[in-house]
Amino acid sequence: MRHDIEERAEALWAAATAGDEYAATGVAMAALDAGVPMETLLLDIVAAVQSRVGQEWAANRITVAQEHTTTAVNERVLTALADRTTERIAGQSADRTSGHTPGRGVERVDARANGRDAERGAERDAERGAERGAERGGAAGLGRVAVACIDGEWHAFPARLLTEVLRARGWDVDYLGSQVSTPQLVAHLHRTNPDAVALSSSLAVRLPAAHTAITASRAAGMPVLAGGPAFGVDGRYARLLGADAWAPDARAAADLLAAGPLPRRSAHAQDDLPSLDGREYRHVTRSAADLVRAVLDDLTQRLPETASRNERQTEQRAPQPAEQRDGRWFEQTAEEVAHTVDFLRAALYVEDPEILSSFVRWMADTHEARGVPPHLLRSILGSLAARLAGFPHALDALSRAEAALRLPHHTEPPGA
Repeated sequence: MRHDIEERAEALWAAATAGDEYAATGVAMAALDAGVPMETLLLDIVAAVQSRVGQEWAANRITVAQEHTTTAVNERVLTALADRTTERIAGQSADRTSGHTPGRGVERVDARANGRDAERGAERDAERGAERGAERGGAAGLGRVAVACIDGEWHAFPARLLTEVLRARGWDVDYLGSQVSTPQLVAHLHRTNPDAVALSSSLAVRLPAAHTAITASRAAGMPVLAGGPAFGVDGRYARLLGADAWAPDARAAADLLAAGPLPRRSAHAQDDLPSLDGREYRHVTRSAADLVRAVLDDLTQRLPETASRNERQTEQRAPQPAEQRDGRWFEQTAEEVAHTVDFLRAALYVEDPEILSSFVRWMADTHEARGVPPHLLRSILGSLAARLAGFPHALDALSRAEAALRLPHHTEPPGA
């Protein structure tokens, strides 16, 4: 079975990277028809392919365009699987409302014998049943869950995976999508009163926004399940920010919800949360744009040394004019400096320098794969340290990050 799953994942990868959404969807549907369970297909095939996208990009084996193409095709596959689940649920609802059990041919014949009126009536009843599902908690009566990405979090694929796993298990799910603002989230919670809210975030830079969403959701009376790399490999930041529960992946999240109501953190525990949003975090947040400009000014003075990052790409490209090459260097480096400042802010917010160190190690791997001079990251960290001399926690995080560059690296996308 494991070998079969791996073969199907490889077939999906080949179709997705080729941009062939029809072939990719065909791979997924063939797996279902062959008896692969929906949850296995979602998590061990579709999710595995999506995870490989990030790994292959980091290793410079696919381009940004290929990354986007593969993700778009994989999202189309996910939509097709969601449609299949919807059809199954609608069929079950129609079976119940028409008074027969699926698979009993005699009763199906009788139902058809009643004519078009009975058929239309069953369809109307199915629609009413779907509407009532929001009140009684899904096809299997398990309950209702709201799934949303933190404000600013555009990586929606993990949240969609969780949505489809929960729906396949029988939950009624409100999928709110990416970058859901806290006011919009809270308004939805008050209107629908779900049994729980699942909040997803992939990047640790979203932890301040996650804190806001978690606090507001709990104030609205909703237990919060947090998930995604942003909350740390062991969920430490989910607990720090007040979430009632944490899950490392969609399967674990579904298991937690299936085990019963989420354990609610007491009001006393919420009051005991450490004071976040400290002085250094506020300073770096306010001065982020100035810090980025100042670091870029420093690096530009050494442009002849570092502009070669574009010449050393492992992809074969035609030679570029110096002005275009240097412009691309500046744009790419500006993004990396801004990301470094954002991860420093997150590290200061939760008082854990490992957030910055993890990001820097990951960036070092992507630089190595692209032939970027290794001193570029050290220059960025050193320039930031020179401008944050009066901020001991920031200096400590920057120092640890610089030291982390001398350790073995990893290629997992940064989250914690």
